[in-house]
Amino acid sequence: MEGALQELKKLGICVEENNLLARHCSFRIGGAARGMVFPKTAEEMRCTVGLLAEQKIPFRVCGRGSNLVFPDEGLCGVVVFTTGMRSVTWQGAELRAEAGASLSALALAARDRGLTGLEFAHGIPGTLGGAVFMNAGAFGQEMAEVCAESTYLDLSTGTVQILRGKEHGFSYRKSIYQEHPEWILLDATLVLTSGDRQAISARMEEQMARRRATQPWEFPSAGSVFKRPAGDAAGRLIDACGLKGLAVGGAMVSPKHAGFIVNTGNATCADVRALVGQIRERVLAQTGVLLECEIEFVEM
Repeated sequence: MEGALQELKKLGICVEENNLLARHCSFRIGGAARGMVFPKTAEEMRCTVGLLAEQKIPFRVCGRGSNLVFPDEGLCGVVVFTTGMRSVTWQGAELRAEAGASLSALALAARDRGLTGLEFAHGIPGTLGGAVFMNAGAFGQEMAEVCAESTYLDLSTGTVQILRGKEHGFSYRKSIYQEHPEWILLDATLVLTSGDRQAISARMEEQMARRRATQPWEFPSAGSVFKRPAGDAAGRLIDACGLKGLAVGGAMVSPKHAGFIVNTGNATCADVRALVGQIRERVLAQTGVLLECEIEFVEM
């Protein structure tokens, strides 16, 4: 692995070795990764993942780690972060952005252009690539409504391919990318709609106020822990089971919103795993509903 990381450095690609993953995720949890790579262009991404795959070095591509829980013991492989890939181009109501572009920043830029369709993304801390990957959504909207096209590198063939419209296989918090780990998402094209800038701004401010009033912004977290069960809400079920404030170590069910687990200061991945397990068991026993995780525990 050392040789591969040095080769990437020689190509001018940003590489960090043995640094804490906790510094690169919203939960602030995780030990050291053997290597972290931060490509700034699609070509640097192609070089990075191509070399790692060729040398059979385990790696994981991710954005800002806003819905991930990294292991306490760290990772022996390489984590490739897309956050340096954030180029954005606009053409009328259409934008094309690289995978690492900030989703919230794109929402603000759309507002400034009087374009509607991304209001729901204001305040979501992830990247465009992560949002497409999991069909992120809020307030009754989701990426499937605006994502017209995406480009990916197919590691199995070394070629760049395009998905259009329904080829993304979007459904609730899902896309076809989740079924193909060999596809590395490079960029996406979103098609928005002209609207009234003041109305768009007011809608975004209202939604942000709701987020701040109901979500635990004062503590690190990975967002909603569980997917929405059919016809209900995970937070409501957890609250109804009396689990607000339940804690394991430094991980706690938020007293503000039961759908969130927060890091009160020294939470570990083991704490979060154990708390997730307790929540699922209690909710299943009391309501008959088996909650499905929306956050991901990263393994390699």
